[in-house]
Amino acid sequence: MLEILKSNSQIEKARAELARRGLSTLDTGTQAWLRRLGLRRAQQIGDVVKSWDVLKTIQFIEASLSKQAHILDIGAFASEIPVALHRAGFTNLTAIDLNPAVLDMPFAGKIDYRIGDFMATPYADGSMDAVTAISVIEHGFDGTRLAMEVGRLLRPGGYFIASFDFWPEKIDTSGTKFFDMDWLIFSREDVLTFCETARSFQLEPVGSFDFTAGDRVIDCAEKNYSFGWIVLQRKAAGNSK
Repeated sequence: MLEILKSNSQIEKARAELARRGLSTLDTGTQAWLRRLGLRRAQQIGDVVKSWDVLKTIQFIEASLSKQAHILDIGAFASEIPVALHRAGFTNLTAIDLNPAVLDMPFAGKIDYRIGDFMATPYADGSMDAVTAISVIEHGFDGTRLAMEVGRLLRPGGYFIASFDFWPEKIDTSGTKFFDMDWLIFSREDVLTFCETARSFQLEPVGSFDFTAGDRVIDCAEKNYSFGWIVLQRKAAGNSK
C-alpha cells in the first residue's frame, strides 16, 4: 500500500477531521496566543503539513489493530502520532528519539517515551504490533539498517507504517542536511529499492502501489515535492505470501 499526497485540500480536510475528533495537537486561538507570550510549552507538537499522513496512519491502525496493541513511534520528538493515538484510546504506546526533550512530550506519564536511536532500539524481538514513522526515515536514510531493526521489532503480522518526502522522479538533495544528516527525497526507484531490501527482513508491502503524483505540495530548502505513505507487514519467516 503506497499513496501520494496530491493536493493541499487533502491536508486541510485531514486537519479538520483530526480537530473534529479531538486528536489534533496544534495550538490555535488562545493556545497559540499563550505560546507567543511564552506562557505555553515552546515546542509545538505536530505540523499542519503532516495532517494527511498522520490521519491516514491513525485510521489504518484503528482499522487493523486493537486498542491494546503495542505501538512504537520512531523519531518521536514533536510527533503527533503517540499523542493522537493516546487520545483515540490506545493504551500501549512507546516512542523513541535521540532528542532528550522527548521525555517532556505530552502524556509522558502514560506514553513510554525513551531517549535512543531508532536504528538500534532496546526493545525485545517481536515485541511490537506496529512501528510508525512520520517524516523520519528520509533523514540519514539507511534502508538495510532500518528494515533490519523494524523486521526484528515487529511480531509476525505486525505493520510498519511510514510517511516520507517523495517525488516520482529523482530530486537532487546532495549538500543539504537536516539534523546534521543527509536528506533523501524518495523517488519511485528509491521506494522500490527499499521494498526489495525490506523483503530480506520479512517485510512485504500491503496492497498495491500508486505512484501517481499531483501538486508539488511541499516547498522546503528550495525543493518542491510531496509526501508518500506506505505500509509494510511482517511475514512469518519462510512465508513469502
